[in-house]
Amino acid sequence: MNNSEILFIYDAKLCNPNGDPDDENRPRMDYERERNLVSDLRLKRYIRDYLEENGYEIFVTKPDGKTVNATDRLKLLIEKSNKKIDLNKFKEDDVSWLLSQLIDVRLFGATMPIKSDTAKGSSLVFTGPVQFNWGYSLNKVRLVDSNGITSHFSSERENSQGAMGKDYRVYYSLIAFHGIISASRAKHTMMSDGDIKLLEEAIIKAIPLQATRSKIGQYPRLFVRVEYKDNGFMIGDLRDCVEPDKVDELREIDDFKLDITRLSTVLRENANRINKVYFWQDEKLVTKSNGNEGRFDKLINLSDDMIQEIKY
Repeated sequence: MNNSEILFIYDAKLCNPNGDPDDENRPRMDYERERNLVSDLRLKRYIRDYLEENGYEIFVTKPDGKTVNATDRLKLLIEKSNKKIDLNKFKEDDVSWLLSQLIDVRLFGATMPIKSDTAKGSSLVFTGPVQFNWGYSLNKVRLVDSNGITSHFSSERENSQGAMGKDYRVYYSLIAFHGIISASRAKHTMMSDGDIKLLEEAIIKAIPLQATRSKIGQYPRLFVRVEYKDNGFMIGDLRDCVEPDKVDELREIDDFKLDITRLSTVLRENANRINKVYFWQDEKLVTKSNGNEGRFDKLINLSDDMIQEIKY
């Protein structure tokens, strides 16, 4: 396995990509730059939920809809599998078994504080090979002007007219994430190439399938994973290499084209350090480079054997 970098772009139309609980659940914003923000935890939650719905065991979850601590979560997993493991004396084989069961720990890592009635307690710590920083919009984002809503259910016995509330949404946000996959950390969590394929599938499919009332209106547009030959090298934040040709007053995907000229250049300049470029592109996203429009793989000017399209 080799190091990889990820660029993931999706858009959000008339919805709330990531509400801030400290600000009336308004969409997270960098108001000075008029950019919409989305935490890495929000993206990981989409991925976890997708994997769990498809039958994979997840550590960070609510079994039967109930919140449990790490100790109880491990106990439930052990009981479900009919294993005999002493939580206070994890052996190497026990750790390997645990990692084989929990795909989100193999991907993202976890800290597992273990409580004990008879001992001081301990913890298992895994640093995840897959990490994302916060996502941000590539365009200037404005919140929908009207945000008052009325519930048909009364908030108090005397309030027969229903309760008033706020429903904050963005007009349009083109959100980009940058991520890394560390080959050295993958050894410690036992992450496999198959896990990476599941990660790609979840990133591309999860967001529209996990839609709620406040999240409906989000769709993946571009996924790129650059796999390197040299595990001592990474290009850096790939979001710096792409930009919409229009950044203001966007309302839908037809309002712009995504310029990947700089990305094409930097990939070509580092071609001798790249093993493969994996990509998926939504048919509605128009990409361009050096004034030419076309599909991603036709614009980045790498040899055909270095580019592989992800198909679902």
